[in-house]
Amino acid sequence: MPREDLQDLAAFFLVARVRSFTRAAAQLGLSQSALSHKMRELESRMGVRLLTRTTRSVSPTEVGEHLLRTVAPRFEEIEAELAALGELRDKPAGTIRITASDYSANTLVWPKLSKMLHAYPDIKVEVVADYGLSDIVADRFDIGVRWGDMVAKDMIAVRIGPDRRMVIAGSPSYLDRHPEPKTPQQLTEHNCINLRLPTSGGLLPWELRKGRRQLQVRVEGQLIFGSVFSMLEAALAGHGLVYLPEDLAQPHVARSELRLVLSDWFPTFQGHHAYYPSRRQSSRALSVVIDALRYRA
Repeated sequence: MPREDLQDLAAFFLVARVRSFTRAAAQLGLSQSALSHKMRELESRMGVRLLTRTTRSVSPTEVGEHLLRTVAPRFEEIEAELAALGELRDKPAGTIRITASDYSANTLVWPKLSKMLHAYPDIKVEVVADYGLSDIVADRFDIGVRWGDMVAKDMIAVRIGPDRRMVIAGSPSYLDRHPEPKTPQQLTEHNCINLRLPTSGGLLPWELRKGRRQLQVRVEGQLIFGSVFSMLEAALAGHGLVYLPEDLAQPHVARSELRLVLSDWFPTFQGHHAYYPSRRQSSRALSVVIDALRYRA
């Protein structure tokens, strides 16, 4: 088989998995139009249609599904064997792709990796910060980072951070203008700063706990962000109440820039874990990164 067919088949498998030219092109470092052209040329050379395209989506045809089911695993085996050859070098090498929220990327992942990377110059790391809860296998990430109770049971998970408490806070200037809420229900009367979840398109509900009681409060406000750090800045500027990890709020509470409210309702969540599929367990580079991220109390 010509080399170009092998390369284009690998690109097809990625498009078929993520079902998006835009996302696949970004991962391959191509423009969307160039990738689309590659797929049309592949279909022309093979004499079959592999993808069904609409204005909003792309999906494999029956022939495409057959290729994805029967041939793609063999490509993965070849990739794994080539990676294993790389592991025979003196030092661990390769690129490790990590998906994490901006909070975990900035407070856990990067501080730990920055200490490790100097010792392993042949390891490259790509950190993609988002709240999309990516399918790390389909999106070809090596490691995902999530709260411990959100990791799929079929993944290998390693704790990388302590349990975290979520808090509700507002600036003194905001709370001077608005009565402090005394019950979770009164949050609906406040200007609350929300986080948009890319996967569902919805807003993150504020989960609260008091003893055995648990509540999910759907709050509203003028501002919606895709980053917890932007939410924090808006709260500091007096735009409303914010729901965020305690370690982000505490320095500002200590300086009287924020005040906590409803503190008897603050929930604690299982700390962040790095997770990965077992088939990548043999990678030395992956092992080095996981060990650097590992939580040591």
